[in-house]
Amino acid sequence: MTLAVQIDQTGGPEQLKLVDVTVGDPGPGEIRIRHKAIGLNFIDVYQRSGLYPFPMPLKLGMEGAGIVEAVGAGVTHLKVGDRAAYASQPPGSYCEVRVMPAKCVCVLPDAISFETGAAMMLKGLTAQYLLKKTLPVEGLKHGDYVLFHAAAGGVGLIACQWAKALGLQLIGTAGSDEKCALALANGAAHAINYRTEDFAARVKDITGGAGVKVVYDSVGKDTWDKSLDCLRPFGLMASFGNASGPVPPFAPASLGAKGSIYVTRQTLFSHITTREATQAMADDLFAVVLSGQVKIHIEQRFPLAQVQDAHRALEARQTTGCTILTL
Repeated sequence: MTLAVQIDQTGGPEQLKLVDVTVGDPGPGEIRIRHKAIGLNFIDVYQRSGLYPFPMPLKLGMEGAGIVEAVGAGVTHLKVGDRAAYASQPPGSYCEVRVMPAKCVCVLPDAISFETGAAMMLKGLTAQYLLKKTLPVEGLKHGDYVLFHAAAGGVGLIACQWAKALGLQLIGTAGSDEKCALALANGAAHAINYRTEDFAARVKDITGGAGVKVVYDSVGKDTWDKSLDCLRPFGLMASFGNASGPVPPFAPASLGAKGSIYVTRQTLFSHITTREATQAMADDLFAVVLSGQVKIHIEQRFPLAQVQDAHRALEARQTTGCTILTL
C-alpha cells in the first residue's frame, strides 16, 4: 500500500483526500516510479474544480521526479535506478509511488536535484514551447517585445529568464509591486502592476505605440480584451490557461479590425505526443538550466498531507515561482 491524493467529486480544495492505494507492476510501455518531489500546477486546480472534466474518482498531479523502480516491456530509454522527471498525462503524480506511461518520462541529469526536476518539467517545457514554438508569423528576433502575463508565477519566472537569454524584451504583468520586482530581477525588461496600472496603455507607451509581437496569456477572461489591444499588426495572441476563467466567445471579424492578428490556444500535451519530441524539448530545458541562464525558483513547499493548503495558496495568488509537494 502507498499514499495518493484523490478526489471523488469536483469542488474546492476540501475535496482533496489522502488515500491508501495499491500499486502493481508496470505493463508494456510503462514504468513504476517512487517520487522524491511533486510539482504543483494551475492545471491541477482546473481538474479539481471540473473546468477540465475527468471521470471520478481522480488522482491529481501532472509533474514529478523520483527513482525508477520497475520498467515494463518495450521501454528502452529508462532502467531501474534511473533518476527521472516528467510532465505527463494521465494525472496522478500526487502520490508516493505510481505506475505511468514511460513516453514522457526523461532521465534527470545528476546536476539537477529532484526538487528542481519536479518543479520545472511542466512549467519549463511550457516556457520552452511558448518561446521556441509558439511564434508570430513574422517570427521573433533579438530586441522584439513580447507581453507575458503572470510573470512572477512558475512559468512566468522561467520565461522571464529564458526570454532574456534569447535577447527578447519581455514585458511582464503581475498583481503586486513585489511580484513586479521579482519579474524584473529575473530578466523582464519591464513590469506592470495590473492592479494599479492600465497594462494596455503601458504596453503602448513602452513600445512607442507599436505594440508587441506576441502576448502569452495564462490568465484568460480578465486579460483577454486588453491583450488583443496590445498587439501590433499580424501579432499573435497565445492563450495557454484560464486562471481567471475561460475566455468568452468573440467575433473573428474583430481580429481583422485590430490589425489582422492571429489567435492560438496552446497546450503542452500537444507538443509532447511522442517520446522524441518530449526528449528534444527536455534536452533544451536541461541545457538552459544547467548553463545557469535559467534558475528554478521553488518558493513554496508543502508536505503531501497539506495539499489542500497548497491549492488554497495557489488559487489565492499567494504564491510566486514554483510550488512543490514534499514526501
